[in-house]
Amino acid sequence: MNRRLTGYLILSAAYLVLTLVGLPLATELLKPLLMPALALAVVPRGAPRLLLGALVASWVGDTALLFGGGWFLVGMGGFAAAHVCYITLFTRGGALRRVKAGRTRLALGGYAVVWAALITQLWPDLPAGLRIPVACYSLLLAGTAATSFAAGPPLAGVGGGLFLLSDSLIATGLAHWPQLPAADFWIMLTYLAGQCLLTAGARAVDQSARSTTTGAWSEVPLPLRASRST
Repeated sequence: MNRRLTGYLILSAAYLVLTLVGLPLATELLKPLLMPALALAVVPRGAPRLLLGALVASWVGDTALLFGGGWFLVGMGGFAAAHVCYITLFTRGGALRRVKAGRTRLALGGYAVVWAALITQLWPDLPAGLRIPVACYSLLLAGTAATSFAAGPPLAGVGGGLFLLSDSLIATGLAHWPQLPAADFWIMLTYLAGQCLLTAGARAVDQSARSTTTGAWSEVPLPLRASRST
């Protein structure tokens, strides 16, 4: 295992333990370090820019949410940008090119139903000022879940689903629905695991796309390659 990824896992475990113990100051100090630690784990391995963009935007979201109040929408905006990066990355990796495949149609249709059902149920109980932002953000969230599943790597699909679950738990809290015991723990566990698996899946998608491009280029006759390079 990459030593840098081990660092992220240790930091995540420490954060989760502190959350269970109930030390909010300690978790607030650790939270802004989580996504940079994950980014450091993938940077030395030539991570695609879109993946780094998703992690930086997630860091903005994590940090903004620490301040509460009006910063909540800033944090949501950060995570929305992260999902745009993920969706773009997985779409470029072939998610939509497989739309004729049964599993892709199942993913797109299934997550569309999940999104519609979730928003329909949450809408009356959400604060009026958050209804439209939550609806738009959750659509991007479902888009990440669907495209990560359709792109191929199982790790990516599981990661997208966990991210969706994590933010769905946050949304039920905004709507003042009954919460799980130790809700913050489960929110962060699914979020941290989801980000880690999305990162691994995105790396696999990017490497597959690069190898496909390289393979196609290698089949072009040398004279044509030379003329294209000049």
